[in-house]
Amino acid sequence: MNFPVLYLRKGAERRLRAGHLWVYSNEVDTRRSPLTEFEAGVQAELRASNDKPLGTVFVNPHALICGRLISRDPGHGMTPQRLTQRMEAALALRERLFDKPFYRWVFGDSDGLSGLVIDRFGSTVVVQISTAGMELMKEAVVRAVQRLVHPEAIILKNDGKMRKVEGLETYVEQAHGPEVSLLQVEENGVRFEVPLEGGQKTGWFYDHRMNRQRLQAYAPGKRVLDVFSYVGGWGLQAACAGATQVTCVDSSAGAIDSVHHNARLNGLDNVETIEGDAFEALKALADEKEKYDIVVLDPPALIPRRRDQKAGEEAYARLNQLGLRLLERDGVLVSASCSMHLSQEKLVDIIRGSGRKIDRFVQLLEQGHQAPDHPVIPGIPETDYIKSCFVRSLTGFF
Repeated sequence: MNFPVLYLRKGAERRLRAGHLWVYSNEVDTRRSPLTEFEAGVQAELRASNDKPLGTVFVNPHALICGRLISRDPGHGMTPQRLTQRMEAALALRERLFDKPFYRWVFGDSDGLSGLVIDRFGSTVVVQISTAGMELMKEAVVRAVQRLVHPEAIILKNDGKMRKVEGLETYVEQAHGPEVSLLQVEENGVRFEVPLEGGQKTGWFYDHRMNRQRLQAYAPGKRVLDVFSYVGGWGLQAACAGATQVTCVDSSAGAIDSVHHNARLNGLDNVETIEGDAFEALKALADEKEKYDIVVLDPPALIPRRRDQKAGEEAYARLNQLGLRLLERDGVLVSASCSMHLSQEKLVDIIRGSGRKIDRFVQLLEQGHQAPDHPVIPGIPETDYIKSCFVRSLTGFF
């Protein structure tokens, strides 16, 4: 195939050779290959400053990440056949790991499909496209989904924030099958129904699956507080594992309604909810002298951008201090983060500092990671974003 050529500045290929797959606009030699000459989503051959071929990329001249590596072979672009092959390889891994079709089938760059996320919810498949290059392959994606898993319904939930960065319109479209309003989810033996409209991302976060499973070992006979609960992923799994009482906190009235619906779905009558801002709710509970055996903190990304680092770390510190204050003497704090810019080491340090600030002796019991249907590419730190700490808190111990 004949592709236009995108040239890099001298030395800009080092990160790519080390395993990364992204090209930033300030790394392009715009004298030799003006970005304005490329249409959004076009495929191009990538070359180093010395003319050595580096592979093939999707190009978007309007985005900071203006190139996304498709192949390290400069003669191979992303064809419908190659797209299907990579989706099939991704599917083989998930089918080996999980005995039921509830998982993240495609995780973007980690599966060689930059800009594409696919989640399976039983007989329904939800597709989310976030880049111009993958948008041009939308029909090929839908055909591949139909061919590989024969779902009853395929939904294109293309309303993520990244689309604006890529200059793409947002929309939600029923690409195949009858209209779906509720997504069916089964995780760690617990059932959920999640509203598609207004739901977060594709509707569910499979990334904390293994960490929620670990919570079940701590839950029997315990009183649990699930903060930023969304539709009850952590709290209801704790309740099903034998927690005596669970309280879910979320600012969304819709999410709170879903918690009650999902509690009924699993035959639970020991689940309470608090609708409101998490920080304010935690302070109010502390003022009321409430205590819990387990407190789960799983906030949205409090450090969405690198420039938010300082304010975000301070927010995590406040949150963890509040959570520790609400624990019984031998309680367990589950502190989770989905902020790509917060390292596991920094989260541990924040918990350490939070414990010292309020005079708690803390023991780090376990550290969790994202589930294997969200594989990490070692050369792409951005694919490694989920972390969790299971911490035991003791008062008056030292």
